[in-house]
Amino acid sequence: MSSNEFAVARSTTAVRESNKLIRNTYTLLAMTLLFSAFTAGVSMTLNLPHPGLIITLVGYFGLLFLTTKLRNSVWGLAAVFALTGFMGLTLGPMLNAYLSLPNGTELVMTAMGMTGVIFLGLSAYTIRSRKDFSFMGSFLVAGILVAFLAGLAAVFFSLPGLALGVSAMFVLLMCGLILYETSNIVNGGETNYIMATVTLYVSIYNLFTSLLHLLGVFSGDD
Repeated sequence: MSSNEFAVARSTTAVRESNKLIRNTYTLLAMTLLFSAFTAGVSMTLNLPHPGLIITLVGYFGLLFLTTKLRNSVWGLAAVFALTGFMGLTLGPMLNAYLSLPNGTELVMTAMGMTGVIFLGLSAYTIRSRKDFSFMGSFLVAGILVAFLAGLAAVFFSLPGLALGVSAMFVLLMCGLILYETSNIVNGGETNYIMATVTLYVSIYNLFTSLLHLLGVFSGDD
Protein backbone atom coordinates (compact mmCIF):
# COMPACT_ATOMS: atom_id res chain seq x y z
CA MET A 1 0.00 0.00 0.00
CA SER A 2 1.36 3.38 -1.01
CA SER A 3 1.62 6.26 1.42
CA ASN A 4 -1.30 8.03 -0.30
CA GLU A 5 -3.51 4.95 -0.08
CA PHE A 6 -2.56 4.52 3.57
CA ALA A 7 -3.44 8.16 4.30
CA VAL A 8 -6.82 7.79 2.56
CA ALA A 9 -7.58 4.58 4.45
CA ARG A 10 -6.60 6.17 7.75
CA SER A 11 -8.77 9.23 7.04
CA THR A 12 -11.72 7.02 6.09
CA THR A 13 -11.36 5.03 9.31
CA ALA A 14 -11.18 8.22 11.37
CA VAL A 15 -14.36 9.59 9.75
CA ARG A 16 -16.14 6.27 10.30
CA GLU A 17 -15.17 6.22 13.98
CA SER A 18 -16.22 9.85 14.37
CA ASN A 19 -19.62 9.16 12.83
CA LYS A 20 -20.09 6.15 15.11
CA LEU A 21 -19.22 8.24 18.16
CA ILE A 22 -21.63 10.98 17.08
CA ARG A 23 -24.42 8.43 16.56
CA ASN A 24 -23.85 6.71 19.92
CA THR A 25 -23.52 10.01 21.78
CA TYR A 26 -26.68 11.61 20.44
CA THR A 27 -28.68 8.40 20.87
CA LEU A 28 -27.65 8.14 24.52
CA LEU A 29 -28.17 11.89 24.99
CA ALA A 30 -31.74 11.65 23.71
CA MET A 31 -32.43 8.73 26.04
CA THR A 32 -31.01 10.52 29.08
CA LEU A 33 -32.97 13.69 28.30
CA LEU A 34 -36.18 11.65 28.11
CA PHE A 35 -35.35 9.85 31.36
CA SER A 36 -34.50 13.14 33.04
CA ALA A 37 -37.81 14.59 31.84
CA PHE A 38 -39.57 11.55 33.30
CA THR A 39 -37.93 11.91 36.73
CA ALA A 40 -38.64 15.64 36.68
CA GLY A 41 -42.27 14.83 35.92
CA VAL A 42 -42.40 12.38 38.83
CA SER A 43 -40.88 15.00 41.13
CA MET A 44 -43.44 17.58 39.96
CA THR A 45 -46.39 15.20 40.29
CA LEU A 46 -45.41 14.21 43.83
CA ASN A 47 -44.59 17.84 44.61
CA LEU A 48 -41.26 16.81 46.09
CA PRO A 49 -39.31 19.55 47.88
CA HIS A 50 -35.92 20.60 46.62
CA PRO A 51 -33.27 18.46 48.36
CA GLY A 52 -31.17 21.51 49.19
CA LEU A 53 -27.84 22.79 47.94
CA ILE A 54 -25.59 20.39 49.87
CA ILE A 55 -27.46 17.20 48.91
CA THR A 56 -27.70 18.41 45.33
CA LEU A 57 -23.96 19.07 45.05
CA VAL A 58 -22.99 15.83 46.82
CA GLY A 59 -25.36 13.83 44.62
CA TYR A 60 -24.24 15.53 41.43
CA PHE A 61 -20.50 15.36 41.98
CA GLY A 62 -20.70 11.89 43.52
CA LEU A 63 -22.61 10.45 40.55
CA LEU A 64 -20.39 12.36 38.13
CA PHE A 65 -17.31 10.81 39.74
CA LEU A 66 -18.94 7.37 39.58
CA THR A 67 -19.78 7.82 35.91
CA THR A 68 -16.22 8.87 35.14
CA LYS A 69 -14.81 5.82 36.94
CA LEU A 70 -17.18 3.44 35.12
CA ARG A 71 -17.10 5.12 31.72
CA ASN A 72 -15.37 2.17 30.02
CA SER A 73 -17.76 -0.50 31.30
CA VAL A 74 -21.42 -1.34 30.85
CA TRP A 75 -22.01 -0.02 34.38
CA GLY A 76 -21.13 3.40 33.04
CA LEU A 77 -24.51 3.46 31.30
CA ALA A 78 -26.29 2.79 34.59
CA ALA A 79 -24.28 5.59 36.20
CA VAL A 80 -25.25 8.02 33.41
CA PHE A 81 -28.93 7.33 33.94
CA ALA A 82 -28.51 7.63 37.71
CA LEU A 83 -26.84 11.02 37.26
CA THR A 84 -29.33 12.41 34.76
CA GLY A 85 -32.28 10.96 36.68
CA PHE A 86 -31.08 12.64 39.86
CA MET A 87 -30.67 15.96 38.04
CA GLY A 88 -34.21 15.58 36.71
CA LEU A 89 -35.51 15.07 40.25
CA THR A 90 -33.81 18.27 41.42
CA LEU A 91 -35.26 20.12 38.42
CA GLY A 92 -38.85 19.22 39.28
CA PRO A 93 -39.29 21.59 42.26
CA MET A 94 -37.80 24.46 40.23
CA LEU A 95 -40.23 23.85 37.38
CA ASN A 96 -43.16 23.72 39.81
CA ALA A 97 -42.09 27.08 41.23
CA TYR A 98 -42.01 28.69 37.78
CA LEU A 99 -45.22 27.04 36.62
CA SER A 100 -47.02 28.50 39.62
CA LEU A 101 -46.38 32.00 38.24
CA PRO A 102 -49.06 33.73 36.10
CA ASN A 103 -47.02 33.27 32.93
CA GLY A 104 -45.02 30.29 34.18
CA THR A 105 -45.96 27.91 31.36
CA GLU A 106 -44.86 30.49 28.78
CA LEU A 107 -41.54 31.02 30.60
CA VAL A 108 -40.76 27.31 30.78
CA MET A 109 -41.72 26.62 27.17
CA THR A 110 -39.73 29.65 25.94
CA ALA A 111 -36.63 28.57 27.87
CA MET A 112 -37.03 25.03 26.57
CA GLY A 113 -37.44 26.21 22.99
CA MET A 114 -34.46 28.54 23.19
CA THR A 115 -32.33 25.77 24.67
CA GLY A 116 -33.28 23.39 21.87
CA VAL A 117 -32.62 25.93 19.11
CA ILE A 118 -29.26 26.96 20.58
CA PHE A 119 -28.08 23.39 21.11
CA LEU A 120 -29.16 22.13 17.69
CA GLY A 121 -27.78 25.19 15.94
CA LEU A 122 -24.36 25.05 17.60
CA SER A 123 -24.12 21.27 17.19
CA ALA A 124 -25.10 21.35 13.51
CA TYR A 125 -22.63 24.14 12.78
CA THR A 126 -19.75 22.31 14.46
CA ILE A 127 -20.52 18.93 12.90
CA ARG A 128 -20.86 20.40 9.41
CA SER A 129 -17.85 22.69 9.58
CA ARG A 130 -15.71 20.30 11.66
CA LYS A 131 -14.09 23.41 13.10
CA ASP A 132 -11.69 22.82 15.97
CA PHE A 133 -12.75 24.57 19.17
CA SER A 134 -10.26 22.79 21.43
CA PHE A 135 -8.51 26.13 22.08
CA MET A 136 -11.46 27.06 24.30
CA GLY A 137 -10.71 24.35 26.87
CA SER A 138 -8.68 26.34 29.40
CA PHE A 139 -10.98 29.36 29.17
CA LEU A 140 -14.06 27.21 29.78
CA VAL A 141 -12.54 25.46 32.80
CA ALA A 142 -11.57 28.78 34.38
CA GLY A 143 -14.87 30.44 33.49
CA ILE A 144 -17.03 27.59 34.85
CA LEU A 145 -15.03 27.52 38.09
CA VAL A 146 -15.42 31.28 38.57
CA ALA A 147 -19.14 31.15 37.74
CA PHE A 148 -19.68 28.19 40.08
CA LEU A 149 -18.01 29.93 43.00
CA ALA A 150 -19.85 33.16 42.25
CA GLY A 151 -23.10 31.20 42.17
CA LEU A 152 -22.39 29.75 45.62
CA ALA A 153 -21.65 33.24 46.92
CA ALA A 154 -24.92 34.51 45.47
CA VAL A 155 -26.83 31.76 47.32
CA PHE A 156 -25.06 32.06 50.67
CA PHE A 157 -25.11 35.88 50.77
CA SER A 158 -28.49 36.32 49.05
CA LEU A 159 -27.22 38.51 46.21
CA PRO A 160 -29.86 38.50 43.43
CA GLY A 161 -27.80 40.79 41.21
CA LEU A 162 -24.85 38.41 41.34
CA ALA A 163 -27.15 35.45 40.70
CA LEU A 164 -28.42 37.18 37.57
CA GLY A 165 -24.87 37.79 36.38
CA VAL A 166 -23.97 34.15 37.05
CA SER A 167 -26.92 32.97 34.95
CA ALA A 168 -25.79 35.19 32.07
CA MET A 169 -22.24 33.83 32.42
CA PHE A 170 -23.51 30.26 32.37
CA VAL A 171 -25.50 30.84 29.19
CA LEU A 172 -22.32 31.97 27.40
CA LEU A 173 -20.15 29.28 29.00
CA MET A 174 -22.58 26.46 28.15
CA CYS A 175 -22.74 27.65 24.54
CA GLY A 176 -18.96 27.49 24.49
CA LEU A 177 -18.98 24.04 26.11
CA ILE A 178 -21.37 22.72 23.46
CA LEU A 179 -19.05 23.97 20.72
CA TYR A 180 -16.00 22.59 22.52
CA GLU A 181 -17.37 19.11 23.23
CA THR A 182 -19.00 18.70 19.82
CA SER A 183 -15.69 19.68 18.25
CA ASN A 184 -13.92 17.08 20.40
CA ILE A 185 -16.37 14.41 19.26
CA VAL A 186 -15.97 15.29 15.60
CA ASN A 187 -12.20 15.75 15.60
CA GLY A 188 -11.14 12.88 17.87
CA GLY A 189 -10.51 14.80 21.07
CA GLU A 190 -13.21 12.74 22.81
CA THR A 191 -13.52 9.02 22.11
CA ASN A 192 -15.85 7.92 24.94
CA TYR A 193 -19.53 8.40 24.12
CA ILE A 194 -20.56 8.16 27.78
CA MET A 195 -18.41 11.13 28.79
CA ALA A 196 -19.42 13.02 25.66
CA THR A 197 -23.07 12.47 26.58
CA VAL A 198 -22.54 13.66 30.16
CA THR A 199 -20.82 16.84 29.03
CA LEU A 200 -23.53 17.70 26.51
CA TYR A 201 -26.30 16.84 28.97
CA VAL A 202 -24.82 19.09 31.65
CA SER A 203 -24.47 21.85 29.06
CA ILE A 204 -28.13 21.56 28.07
CA TYR A 205 -29.29 21.36 31.70
CA ASN A 206 -27.37 24.45 32.80
CA LEU A 207 -28.30 26.35 29.65
CA PHE A 208 -31.99 25.66 30.24
CA THR A 209 -31.98 26.58 33.95
CA SER A 210 -29.94 29.73 33.31
CA LEU A 211 -32.24 30.88 30.51
CA LEU A 212 -35.25 30.15 32.72
CA HIS A 213 -33.79 32.31 35.48
CA LEU A 214 -33.03 35.17 33.10
CA LEU A 215 -36.47 35.05 31.50
CA GLY A 216 -38.07 34.98 34.94
CA VAL A 217 -36.14 38.04 36.06
CA PHE A 218 -36.79 40.08 32.93
CA SER A 219 -40.47 39.17 32.97
CA GLY A 220 -40.65 40.56 36.49
CA ASP A 221 -41.77 37.28 38.02
CA ASP A 222 -38.56 35.94 39.57
